[in-house]
Amino acid sequence: MRRLTEQILAHAKGLPEGTPVAAKSLLHLGNRAAVDQALSRLAERTQLIRAGRGVYVLPVTSRFGIRAPSVEQAVEALASQSGEIIVPSGAAAANILGLTTQVPVRSVYLTSGRTRKMSLGKQVVELRHAPRWQLAMAHRPAGEAVRALAWLGPEKAEAALQTLKRKLPPGAFSELVAVAPQLPTWLARSVGKAAHGGGDID
Repeated sequence: MRRLTEQILAHAKGLPEGTPVAAKSLLHLGNRAAVDQALSRLAERTQLIRAGRGVYVLPVTSRFGIRAPSVEQAVEALASQSGEIIVPSGAAAANILGLTTQVPVRSVYLTSGRTRKMSLGKQVVELRHAPRWQLAMAHRPAGEAVRALAWLGPEKAEAALQTLKRKLPPGAFSELVAVAPQLPTWLARSVGKAAHGGGDID
């Protein structure tokens, strides 16, 4: 029978790039203590990267050497594995939509799961639990707009909405208006104001 470390490595290599390997998903190979020990051993040998408590990822081997998987791939894989909604933070959304020129220094994502950190080599990804309304329309432009506006706050939201009205496809702006009732009062009010006469759609 193959050694536990070899079995775990074979399992990790069969997963899509960036997919986290959690100790509790390997209990069919051995008991928890043995699995934890084997994972630690693989991390010491740099055959796996410790991404968080009891969570590891397989490094990517390229012609430039060995590196950690990309943050995007790891986050996407984590979301499909855990069933959580995970989306870029409001700061990142505001940058993508051109509402700020500030590029977020840290990798921060909002999640329907618990707040925690994931290390990918030298990069630390912060996963922050967010209220349901901030995760609405997860990977759509209207959802990005909601997160960007939440990050900008009440003072800047109205001006930003005029920009969004011009920039977003008309369908996406209509989606934003449609979810307004689920948003906090200040944001719902700003969206309503922008929809009814505050500026024109190009």
